[in-house]
Amino acid sequence: MQRLRNSTLFCYALVDVPVAMSIFPIIVFLPRFYNAEVGLPLATIGTVLLVSRIFDVITDPLMGYISDHTRSRWGRRRPWILLSIPFMMAGIFQLFMPPEDAGWGHLLFWSMLLSLGTTMMLIPYYAWGSELSPEYNERSRVTGARSMAGVAGSFLAQAIPAIALAVFAIGGSAAVLEIVGYTMLILMPICVAVTLWGTPDAAVQVTSTVPMLKGLKLMTKNGPFLRLASAFTVGSIGLSITTPLYIFFIADVLHAEEKAIYMLAFFYIANLLSIPVWVKLSTLFGKHPTYMASFVLIACAHPFYMLLGPGDFWYMLPITIVTGVAAGGFSSALPNSMKADVIDLDTLMSGENRAAFFFSSWSFVQKMVASVGAAIATFGLAAVGFDAGKENTEEELFGLRFLFSTLPSVFYLGAAALMIGYPITEARHAEIRKELEARALGVRPSSTTA
Repeated sequence: MQRLRNSTLFCYALVDVPVAMSIFPIIVFLPRFYNAEVGLPLATIGTVLLVSRIFDVITDPLMGYISDHTRSRWGRRRPWILLSIPFMMAGIFQLFMPPEDAGWGHLLFWSMLLSLGTTMMLIPYYAWGSELSPEYNERSRVTGARSMAGVAGSFLAQAIPAIALAVFAIGGSAAVLEIVGYTMLILMPICVAVTLWGTPDAAVQVTSTVPMLKGLKLMTKNGPFLRLASAFTVGSIGLSITTPLYIFFIADVLHAEEKAIYMLAFFYIANLLSIPVWVKLSTLFGKHPTYMASFVLIACAHPFYMLLGPGDFWYMLPITIVTGVAAGGFSSALPNSMKADVIDLDTLMSGENRAAFFFSSWSFVQKMVASVGAAIATFGLAAVGFDAGKENTEEELFGLRFLFSTLPSVFYLGAAALMIGYPITEARHAEIRKELEARALGVRPSSTTA
């Protein structure tokens, strides 16, 4: 199997830079900004972000179905990625730089519009990546390149405001959102243009004809996909609890809000540098054992945050580096590579390539767990009586510390346990590819199960 050129990987991955730049502040800075600056209660913010995801129940599978059935001179993935740009740019502008009279309705409407734009872009985009190569380890290179681009985007979302803070003394959540918002609006059309121009179509494009309900039924019979999606869901809830609490923890426990951007930069540097290592480990030991190891590592590291208090900002650094390294393994590269493998199993079962349909289901899960995790975080803070706008008691601060440091580890360990005995190894995937090639030559396959 011919290796993909590095230039191809670069062009394909580039879209994830502005996407990650926009998503990172939404998860990390938006809840505190709309609580402390706009004045919305934490419980209201959690409810709005959760309700906005209900819209995805319809749009995500619909987008996957439409993309798989698209026939155009530009392929079945490019048109939707291009059309998503105005939706995403409008949503980011309104959410990051809201008018003075913005309330919960503003947050809900523009969150839903941004979610629609994200659906239109990422589902075809991720499906396109799974089609660039059918080879087990080569797919890890594709998803690894995309993950590195995403981490680079998240890093830029902190580095640019960090420079503004260091050079111009401009800091705080509102400043971060405004600076990142304008930067993303410039970068997104440029990066999308490079990706659409420099990434080839799949060598063989098979347009899906399986009806949606029948396709969903086939998906429920794909045991490895259900196992992988369950582990991803549980683990991502842990990460999604932690992420919006990061600023609250640094600001209200460590008393260092203006320096938060520096710690986040260290997290994403460690994350970025670790991705090639996790990809290499997956080729040596297999994808799912490596995936499990990353969950165990972050589960063991996270409770150490509980030991920190006022003035301990730099004592946070070693824990942050370890968690950043661990997140490089489970956040994107390995699960997306494994997802492409289970899509091959579905192709064997259905006779068609329905990559976007699977990625739409995954996208829905990904966005739902982000909202569920954020809801657990914000509802949890409200339940313990915490409020960013007042002086909190020791009991309220203990609740914040527990939610941030210890509760996520329960989810990480649960995700690792779900991957025990995962059936699609490199050898099993080679058998699936062999059966697909035999079918293409008109030979009856010997098996259609994992």
